Amino acid sequence: MKTRNIFFTVLISILTTLAVLFGYNKYYHNSNNPNFQASNLPANYKLAGYLDSGNSPLGGAPVDFTQAAAAAIPTVVHIKTMTNAKVVNNNLPQQKNPFSDLFGDDLFNQLFGEGGGRQRILPQRASGSGVIISDDGYIVTNNHVVAGADKVTVTMSNYKTYTAKVIAADPAYDLAVVKIDATNLPFLLYGNSSNTKIGQWVLAVGYPLNLEATVTAGIISAKSRRLGLNRDKTGGSSMAVESFLQTDAAVNPGNSGGALINTDGQLIGINSAIASETGYYSGYSYAIPVDIVKKVVNDLIKYGSVQRGFLGAMFLDAAFMNSEQKKANNIPESVDGIYITNLVENGGAKNAGMKVGDIIRKINGIPVQTGSELQEQLSNFKPGDKVKVTYSRNGSENTIEVTLKNSEGNFEIVKPTTMLDKLGADLETLDPKKAKDLGLSGGVVVKKINQGVLNDQTRMRDGFIITKLNGKEVKNLDDLKNLIGSQTDITITGVYPGYSEPFEYPLSLDSTPE
Repeated sequence: MKTRNIFFTVLISILTTLAVLFGYNKYYHNSNNPNFQASNLPANYKLAGYLDSGNSPLGGAPVDFTQAAAAAIPTVVHIKTMTNAKVVNNNLPQQKNPFSDLFGDDLFNQLFGEGGGRQRILPQRASGSGVIISDDGYIVTNNHVVAGADKVTVTMSNYKTYTAKVIAADPAYDLAVVKIDATNLPFLLYGNSSNTKIGQWVLAVGYPLNLEATVTAGIISAKSRRLGLNRDKTGGSSMAVESFLQTDAAVNPGNSGGALINTDGQLIGINSAIASETGYYSGYSYAIPVDIVKKVVNDLIKYGSVQRGFLGAMFLDAAFMNSEQKKANNIPESVDGIYITNLVENGGAKNAGMKVGDIIRKINGIPVQTGSELQEQLSNFKPGDKVKVTYSRNGSENTIEVTLKNSEGNFEIVKPTTMLDKLGADLETLDPKKAKDLGLSGGVVVKKINQGVLNDQTRMRDGFIITKLNGKEVKNLDDLKNLIGSQTDITITGVYPGYSEPFEYPLSLDSTPE
């Protein structure tokens, strides 16, 4: 009897242990795989063989790319853009054509060219890729795929074609959202790029070299790469955000804006760039991590602009500096990591007690060793959010709570770019004394031309004085702002100091295709 009781006790223990292990494995699998948590997967996943029940069809078999590819291909689209022909002015002002009295300006231009410093830019066509992220037609792509386009079309893998509208874009992240008028579309589920591991398999899906939908495979070969490619709205790189996933999946021109997915068919990045001396794939390609994409896309759709939280601190990547560079920047030789060189007055970091010379180590407990890793973490937050910053000072480690602010140093919602902003220039009202000396009643000085419509569509040079817009007098910056309003087609008239002839610059401010 005693032996029998022992036997049953051992048997029950074994069965209980097996049940617990089975239950744990099932729970762990489901809780860590968003693809199989969904109670109602998109049809493209079901057709690819993924199950709503929480059981991965891959099981313990060798890595198989077929289901991930089948789920992704219907969601990755071919984006084609067209930029209309434009007439732009040359850089230097020209005096009146001496033959115009004989021929007339129009006839002279027909015979000898545009004249007057004008140059015709022919229509331009380009193409890239995009990823459907909702069943009602929202698509994410790169900003550089659609920037400046007058018309955007989207072609699905089943060859259906739609005219798309650009909802919003941000060059600092090189991301844009476009929308097509359609419903019940297949779409990709978001994955988690922070959980990606170096060495894991990934697939790149897109339309390279004007081919049809193409899938290539590779591994994650590095994370948090900074290449210095992105530019912010002013054309500078100081506000640009880069923390690329590096992969050896083959990516070529046309792949930009396409999907980087894991073997569960989840979106983990938007393909954006290649590293190549020829412009074609030669070993490495780069994708914007989906954790950044999610935040940027949500902001662009909801607000029309990215709501970005700033620490209010300038820094240098001391880990990448040699002894001479550290000495030149007054950084101690022993320092590595993210070294604070300056703090914004009344910024979040300074208000929380940080000082120049502090070395940032963690954000919300997540280690950061480079500026790109810091930017990637901060990209998840908006102005007003609080983050825990761990930093080193004089050999000791401290953690404080910092309230992030926007680029203006407050917590307000950052509004989308206005029509005036689209000019892309530093503007100021002409000094009244200067206006009098020039014989003008007023005007607006173009102090500096940055990235924008003036740079793209004209050869205007710094110092130009705007005196009229669409034939109406401009005396100050408020006049210019009010006259532009929401107009998309305008003509700016003005003069260069030292030249008597007025110049006209026709402009199109409409970056959103109809």
